[in-house]
Amino acid sequence: MQILLANAKIMRNVDSPNPISTPEWQSVANALATEMSTLSIEDLAKQLDCSKALAAENWLRYQQFHDAKKLPALMAYHGQAYKHLRAQTLSVEALEFAQQHLWITCFLYGLLRPLDGIVPYRMEHCVKLETTHNLPVNRFWKGLLTDALIKSVKADDGILLHLSTEEYEHLFDWNRVGQEVKVIQPLFYVRRDDKLKMQAVWAKSCRGAMVRYVLENKLFFSDEIAGFEYEGFRFDPTIGDELHPIFVRDDD
Repeated sequence: MQILLANAKIMRNVDSPNPISTPEWQSVANALATEMSTLSIEDLAKQLDCSKALAAENWLRYQQFHDAKKLPALMAYHGQAYKHLRAQTLSVEALEFAQQHLWITCFLYGLLRPLDGIVPYRMEHCVKLETTHNLPVNRFWKGLLTDALIKSVKADDGILLHLSTEEYEHLFDWNRVGQEVKVIQPLFYVRRDDKLKMQAVWAKSCRGAMVRYVLENKLFFSDEIAGFEYEGFRFDPTIGDELHPIFVRDDD
């Protein structure tokens, strides 16, 4: 079973004793970053759809991109899912398992293994560059990543545990992915007054916690995730289906 998890916009600098591997598409990331470093702060603000202050921070990041200290991707991201994944407390054995089974989706590096060395950056799906042939960066990646993901999943057991988000599906020909491998996408709902509602913060938290659960227990089979419980969320076999197992927290 291969696992797909989205990256996070929030990043941090931490010391990590873990060995660092090289991203599969490092050369592509280098080319993208080099072109981003030539843009003005104003142009970066437009491309990244962010404030000038945030653009200025990332302008400096891209100036230093090729010389900055690299960190393992799983340690460098610090968004909601990663706070609940708590990668720094994983055992060596769990990290080794992650390196073989977990992919992190990313608009700058494409796909990352957990111990791939990366530097702080910001990249959005809508960025268009000469390097991307003036296509939005997510469409640019599609031709490079679709076959790679499918090949990786088929080389395992043909099952993909989809804990990334819809935004990152556009990095791939997702119709092909769904046709050629078995995609299992867990969903997380809060039940209140007999109504199910998805809350983004809880969904992100549970995705990160479920990744940790899989890594710690070295799960090879998708049906084993039914044992996942976190902050009141439990598998509900009465709803959902094989491809969309549903986990519910009762807040009544």
